Amino acid sequence: MKKFKSISMLLVCLLLVTVLVVGCGSDNATGGEGDAPSRLAVATGGTTGVYYPLGGAFASIISENVDGASANAESTGASVENVNLLNFGNVDFALVQNDISYYAFNGIEMFDDQEPMDNLRGLATLYPETIQIVADASAGINSVEDLRGKRVAVGAPGSGTEANARQILAAYGLTYDDIQADYLSFGEAADNLKDGHVQAAFVTAGTPTAAITDLATTHNINLVSVSSDIAQTLIADYPYYAEVVIPAGTYRNQDEDVHAVAVMAMLAVRADLSEDLVYDITKALFENLDTLSAAHARGGDVNLDTALDGMSLEIHPGAQRYFDEVIN
Repeated sequence: MKKFKSISMLLVCLLLVTVLVVGCGSDNATGGEGDAPSRLAVATGGTTGVYYPLGGAFASIISENVDGASANAESTGASVENVNLLNFGNVDFALVQNDISYYAFNGIEMFDDQEPMDNLRGLATLYPETIQIVADASAGINSVEDLRGKRVAVGAPGSGTEANARQILAAYGLTYDDIQADYLSFGEAADNLKDGHVQAAFVTAGTPTAAITDLATTHNINLVSVSSDIAQTLIADYPYYAEVVIPAGTYRNQDEDVHAVAVMAMLAVRADLSEDLVYDITKALFENLDTLSAAHARGGDVNLDTALDGMSLEIHPGAQRYFDEVIN
């Protein structure tokens, strides 16, 4: 009987030791305030998009330049999925559109049925994702006001593009009651422009956008500009917008620059990741920008001068410490 009790006590002790070891390993993997985590996850997007190669390059920068840490990029459904993964601690960093992160943090738009996501912080903005208003050249659409009465693709239901379309129309005093709105993704919108089923479409993406490039090779299109005064009104109302120019020649037969607004692709980080670790990673990122530019052309847009343009989240203290040191 005594021998049985001794064995039982030994098993209990072994179980407690196992639990403690697993607990320590979990802290190390997820990046508590103690030792640097051994593994970090970066949420990106689909393997054919821009987020995936840039996220892979960012993960390489961490693995090669931050002592005691390694990272891997994970293919995901992009911004909306990524803010959920980040908020619930399933990943440590995420590439997202800054408008989506703003909606998630404030519990509005497509997140209005959820609690605000307070585990999101900003690391840096990366490059513009331009809201392009593409019209059939034969439809007589030369301004946003000319969309009145036209059939317009405004983005998939609940998407960031759809919110962009609604906000831009409102800045011009228009609503969906003034147009014939079709809720289509930009791939579907391009197909419908080809077939003549819609006369214009809102597309939010980095330029040049493959779907628009393809469309322009077989159809006459024009890009509708957003005037500077309207752009400034939007920026005043929505902090995630930036005023940009689509340079002449971006698409076939585009002879002039087109003024537009853009949201920004950005890197977000878990609020509870340690300050020192995020400082080290932010420093490594901006000291190795050539790795980003080698991964994708949009990586060449990333620089310190614009790293906080359109930032829609509170900056993580670790990233803020780095920016305070290097930005005058």
